[in-house]
Amino acid sequence: MMKFKQQVSFNRALSLHKLIKILIDPILMIATLFVIAIYFEDRLTSRYVVLSIMLFALSFPGSWENSKVFVKEVSKTFCSWFLIFGILLFFGYATDYLEQFSHQIIMLWAVVTPLILIVAHWLASTYLSSKHYIASVKKNAVIVGVNELGKQLQDRVKANAELGIEVRGFFDVINNSQSPESLANNFRLLGNVTELPSYVKSNAIDTIYIALPPSLHSETMMLLDDLKDTTASIYFVPNFFIADLIQARIDEIDGMPIVALCDTPFSGFNGFIKALSDFILSSLILCLISPILILLGLAVKLSSPGPILFKQRRYGLDGYEIVVYKFRSMTVTEDGENVTQATINDKRVTRLGKFIRKTSLDELPQFINVLQGRMSIVGPRPHATSHNEIYRKLIKGYMVRHKVKPGITGWAQINGFRGETGSVDSMKLRIDYDLEYLKKWSLTFDMKIILKTVLLIFKDSKAY
Repeated sequence: MMKFKQQVSFNRALSLHKLIKILIDPILMIATLFVIAIYFEDRLTSRYVVLSIMLFALSFPGSWENSKVFVKEVSKTFCSWFLIFGILLFFGYATDYLEQFSHQIIMLWAVVTPLILIVAHWLASTYLSSKHYIASVKKNAVIVGVNELGKQLQDRVKANAELGIEVRGFFDVINNSQSPESLANNFRLLGNVTELPSYVKSNAIDTIYIALPPSLHSETMMLLDDLKDTTASIYFVPNFFIADLIQARIDEIDGMPIVALCDTPFSGFNGFIKALSDFILSSLILCLISPILILLGLAVKLSSPGPILFKQRRYGLDGYEIVVYKFRSMTVTEDGENVTQATINDKRVTRLGKFIRKTSLDELPQFINVLQGRMSIVGPRPHATSHNEIYRKLIKGYMVRHKVKPGITGWAQINGFRGETGSVDSMKLRIDYDLEYLKKWSLTFDMKIILKTVLLIFKDSKAY
């Protein structure tokens, strides 16, 4: 009974730990808005409720991590908050919705919220690292497997004290405490796996992590059978470090667990948020830039013979072909098996074309592609199909970037990988950034890329 109570206590505390990280920012942002609104207006009107729904959609799930460096924590909090606030402010001005609010309330909310978040993060961090909290979640654990995977698990447990896990030591299939590997990596080898069941019973071990390689499958199955007489929780630690994971997660099919090693980040609720943000942003931007589109269209038509729009086949989501629009900036409209990338001082680029390429104005018609659902505002830049067929054979993981819709701008572009790729190594670096985007995606990350793109438009030396 005592063991059961301790396990329930641990599970509740662990759930609290996760809930704090997910909900602390969205709840405090909304609560601060409500408190200020009620204080100044004596009531909470429907417009604040609508604003809170938009705020929750932008900030959930919260991305707070218990940073060990206070300055870094403060900097990240301010950046995250003002990015979200800036998005709301942009929508407010663009739709005139901001006029329904008191400017005094909005500005006070903008200033007070990050301060409250910083204090709350400090309090939460203090509590999660307190002796009381750690004691409430503390559990004893052992790791089966004297290898690099087991060492990495031990290091990560030690780096996250709030988990309350104390690793007592290691068991292995070979009982040799003087082995070169155990001595070199300071493993505390407790014995052979055959001794594990008795050790678990006599030492109140709560959790067992099995980090044995697949080659020891039969030994693993025998160990699991021997451990059926214990009440310890058992976890298998798969060696995923051998793979370059994209949005890894555990799922199930009718109760059978499956592990996603490479998947799109835009599934389920995330996919809805991404599609909604693309639709809203592209609609607003197209309304705002429609006069510019008309003027540029006329300028392209009058400056040189040829069509206004340049249409080119590219690979879209899941590698299906799409047609991408751009203002024509060259005297040619290549879209065949051999497409030559634009280079510095390329004679095919018109005088107007040089300007609109430098300022990225030639990309503006792609907001129509976004509205059509073919592209996203942020994502890996689409390459000509002929280039795809070349590089997919030369660069490992090249086609993984097509797990998401191509974007008007992307993580690679704001990190200097725009324009001509003169070598396979240069293209590989671009692909590395694209894959990093798939791993790290969040709505806040998208907004960061959009803002950096705007800042880079007029000073990008790689645009020509």
